[in-house]
Amino acid sequence: MSDAINQGHVEYEINDKGIATVEFGHPMSNSLPGKILQKLADTITALGKNEEVKVIILKSAGEKAFCAGASFDELISIKDLETGKNFFSGFAKVINACRKCPKFIIGRVQGKAVGGGVGMASAVDYCFATKNADVKLSELAVGIGPFVVGPAVERKMGLSAMSQLAINASEWKSADWAKRKGLYTEVFDETEEMDEEIDALVKRLASSNPEAMSMLKSVFWQGTEHWDELLAERAGMSGKLVLSDFTVNAINQFKKA
Repeated sequence: MSDAINQGHVEYEINDKGIATVEFGHPMSNSLPGKILQKLADTITALGKNEEVKVIILKSAGEKAFCAGASFDELISIKDLETGKNFFSGFAKVINACRKCPKFIIGRVQGKAVGGGVGMASAVDYCFATKNADVKLSELAVGIGPFVVGPAVERKMGLSAMSQLAINASEWKSADWAKRKGLYTEVFDETEEMDEEIDALVKRLASSNPEAMSMLKSVFWQGTEHWDELLAERAGMSGKLVLSDFTVNAINQFKKA
């Protein structure tokens, strides 16, 4: 098993105002293996149940990529359908953890987001970004599709924008484009400016009525109650495709590029 699959981290801290900051990271452009995705989902779920926590910030480590999606090293190691389904369930677990969490989750996207990274940016409740936070759904380029993250991306950006990203899988879309489509609420030139705005918002939210915020979040996510089953089904679709000769060949070509 590749060392990359065993690398990465998820850390969190809670300050005296009830603001929880969750950071995930991986040395390979914050691409995330299954173990880290599981830990991230578990961390978000636990913070949602923690009465000390009023609001959550989700961020990634470093100054460059926000998230390069699922671990490519883990993807190429899949040899059977069950392993494939479990692999693609990783981002499904994070998306569903964000959906079910009764606290508002504020996203901090400092750099490029690919595949599952776009899904995570779509799953938070309010997302800030920098001008470097371009987006791409690259799954079709390696013979699969953005099936698991698709519902979250479509919910946030609409079917038209999601399909543009999914079909033109090799093209980056700018952070300003993503803002116009509703993925990002604000785009900043500098990370420092973004962090100041995040800090101001979460301080206001931390002093707001927790019950009102929880009820409001439920309203925002109304109609997604079936996502546990839906995303599991989507993970199975990708798990099947990743075993096909077409996808195996596409992945091998991608590795050589």
